[in-house]
Amino acid sequence: MHNCAKILLSELLGTFILVFTGTGAVVFNEISGGMVTPLGIALVFGFIVMVLVYTLGDISGAHINPAVTLGFWAAGKFESKHVVPYMLAQCCGALLASLLLRFVFGAHGNMGATLPLEVDSQPMVYECLILEIILTFILMFVILNVATGAKEKGVFTGIVVGGVIALEAIFAGPISGASMNPARSLGPAVASGNYTAFWIYVLGPLVGSLLAVPAWRYISSSSEDSSDA
Repeated sequence: MHNCAKILLSELLGTFILVFTGTGAVVFNEISGGMVTPLGIALVFGFIVMVLVYTLGDISGAHINPAVTLGFWAAGKFESKHVVPYMLAQCCGALLASLLLRFVFGAHGNMGATLPLEVDSQPMVYECLILEIILTFILMFVILNVATGAKEKGVFTGIVVGGVIALEAIFAGPISGASMNPARSLGPAVASGNYTAFWIYVLGPLVGSLLAVPAWRYISSSSEDSSDA
């Protein structure tokens, strides 16, 4: 019981740190008149995930994302009984981070909420849904391949995962916000009261993560077959 509480606290704190620093960069960019820059925001998200993987990976696995937890479960790498507690801990951490940012700094930049780009005053809802599915597919596919392979890969897991998140945030952030994480989108939505197309930031990452599992299984089995030949 004590160990379980420690693991869930790790996920709560990890997601709190992710959302506080990542969406905090958005808030501070707004407050400072753009000094952080969109590139800086993307790099903050990438670097903080890299740091958290190395800091909390040995404790809870550093999922810090309900979509990642679901993906590991679907891949048979995570017990069913831990899925809901992990997701609740992650969502609580995100909510605490966003509410604290709102309390200390006030409402700025929609508190870092992920919102679809508007074209001719119309939000690109379905385009962003597809984009979030693809982005999370890529993220989960990479995570499964670097986190479940040879031990040598594990040394570079944080760098690779953080790099993928930064890369996707750089090119897709201006369109959908590049959430890939329902908890990351939940906190700012609640803190800002802006739930515009919020459902796509829940559905998209969860679907993308699940789709990555059969692709990973096929690639992994193909690799094993070729090594046996």
